[in-house]
Formats: sequence, C-alpha cells, structure tokens
Amino acid sequence: MKLIKCLSEKIEDEICDAGEYIDMAMKWKNDEPDTADLFYELSVCEMEHMDKLHNEVVELINEYRQEHGEPPKEMMVLYDYLHQKHIGDATQVKIKQGMYKA
Repeated sequence: MKLIKCLSEKIEDEICDAGEYIDMAMKWKNDEPDTADLFYELSVCEMEHMDKLHNEVVELINEYRQEHGEPPKEMMVLYDYLHQKHIGDATQVKIKQGMYKA
C-alpha cells in the first residue's frame, strides 16, 4: 500500500525532527534555558505527530483486514521491520526528553 509507505516515511521524518530538537534543547539547556525549553516542546510536538501518523497506519491496516483479509505477507514483513525501527528510534528520543526534564 503506497499510503502506508508514505506514512512510514513521515513517521521517520517526525522522529528525526524530534531527535534534532531534543539535541538542541540539551545543547542550550544551561546557556539559553528559555530557547532550550522551546526546543524541548517542539520535540514533544513532533513525537505527538509521529503518534498520530502511526495510529493512521494501524487504522489503515485494520480496515484492510476487514475488507480483504490479511494483508500480503511481504507488506507485513516490511511494516514489522519499519515499526521495530521506529520504536527503537522513538525510544531514544524519549530517553533524551526524560534526561532533559531531569
């Protein structure tokens, strides 16, 4: 499904942006705390966007199952791979966000 591919790419973009923002927040935390807080908030927002995109992917897969049965194995193998990658990358961002708030 081309739409799931598109959504997966956007999920990666959101995680990457969230990671960049939290890295900037950590960098500027001591010297520019207000700006660092802004970067932190932007990182959190990007992760919220990622969650929304992920929920859409799950909804599309569930709709496909209801209408057509199980999705093709190849599609699910790729989805599972990307999903695990996204979970790992998102976890790293969330760890950094937690460190920022500590």
